[in-house]
Amino acid sequence: MQKSRKKLLRLDTQTAYNEDLEYYEEERQARIAARSKPRYTQSEEVFKCRHCHRFVCPLPYGGHHRNHCPFCLYSRHVDERKSGDRLSACGASMEPAGYFQRPNGEYVVVHHCMGCDEERFNRIGADDDFELVLTLPEQPPRTHREAKAGRTEEYLVAEQDLWEPAIGEVG
Repeated sequence: MQKSRKKLLRLDTQTAYNEDLEYYEEERQARIAARSKPRYTQSEEVFKCRHCHRFVCPLPYGGHHRNHCPFCLYSRHVDERKSGDRLSACGASMEPAGYFQRPNGEYVVVHHCMGCDEERFNRIGADDDFELVLTLPEQPPRTHREAKAGRTEEYLVAEQDLWEPAIGEVG
């Protein structure tokens, strides 16, 4: 039995469509894999501080990831969601903005990104200059969630201030 020409054309276009879908799915998977690769190397290597230009060695003990220079306390915005993921696209310098002490007695340095205005909290290392930490302004203890909620609230207040005059003009 001979198949009609229309049916053959329909089968041919359907096969081409499925091949296109497979190609685009492979492209999408490749983009996802490229995005999830760390942009920066892990902390087991020696690096040079962008601020004081001194060489910084890995942590001797007490942590897995070096988050800042122990000499000047400056950092680099390399982590996106959690410490050590090295997925941030920003890469700008982060200045030490203050410190606070957690209820368990641990000291934390607050870093402010000069590129995207994000705030990060980093535990101090065993080899950090503790006197320099104490010269920073002391801030109230808080978590990442509280800091994010504060930024969101400030944003919403600013947006509301922008829209209020426009609403008043209409009524």
